[in-house]
Amino acid sequence: MALVVTGAAVLSTQAVAQDFARIGFVNTDRMLREANSSRTAQTKLEQEFSRREKEIDDAGSALKTASDRFERESTTMSESQRQTRQRQLMDQDREFQRKRREFQEDLNSRKQEELQQILDRANRIVKQVAEAEKYDVILQEAVYVNPKLDITDKVIKALNGAK
Repeated sequence: MALVVTGAAVLSTQAVAQDFARIGFVNTDRMLREANSSRTAQTKLEQEFSRREKEIDDAGSALKTASDRFERESTTMSESQRQTRQRQLMDQDREFQRKRREFQEDLNSRKQEELQQILDRANRIVKQVAEAEKYDVILQEAVYVNPKLDITDKVIKALNGAK
């Protein structure tokens, strides 16, 4: 009997604590998709990298054209001409691959920088909302969340309004 009473007391204490604990949830993916700062960062990155991307695309097209021409003309070339052109194409391809790899690394690095800035701002906003509305816990990842706990809209609104 004492065990039943103790168990009931523990359960009622937990229930009372849960009634008083204020919990919120922020959907980080949705926040990043819908926040104006994310769209601004995406536009900024596109402008920053568009010229290099076009250069790489042009270099790829030039390499393809040169390779196609080599395939067509290789039957009429001497062995030394063929080897020379083949080496040139291999060098050109190696340079193209290097530039493409560098471009991708630079783009990924800048995306991470921009994302980190957005996340830092978002976390500050989440903390402000939590403090202003007296939340005890704000979760960012969960298997299931009751929609009434979701404060993502408030955070997006605050994030879009903050400068």
